[in-house]
Amino acid sequence: MTQSLAKLVSLPDDTLVYCAHEYTLSNLRFAIAAEPDNTDLATRLEQVQQMRARGESTVPSSIGLEKRTNPFLRYREPSVRRTLHDAGRLTTEDPVAAFAALREWKNSFR
Repeated sequence: MTQSLAKLVSLPDDTLVYCAHEYTLSNLRFAIAAEPDNTDLATRLEQVQQMRARGESTVPSSIGLEKRTNPFLRYREPSVRRTLHDAGRLTTEDPVAAFAALREWKNSFR
């Protein structure tokens, strides 16, 4: 999975990303929990909340925006790893373990 995501991250920032479902708002709520001090993420959450309140779609996104706000593309960032450590979800510095901890957390996040 990390290798597949690395391919996406290598694309130009203006590459559009079309997901199959409208999960952006719920995904951003998880992202805020994973990286609460990310100002780009806070701005995006506010924008998406307003869009959804108007019944607008949040798709497509861009690789550049995803690189700034998607924790699954940011699992190597110290801020994401710190949250995982502080929550007792990560006990190593291994990046793949950080990704796996994020994925496991997302599976049970409400």
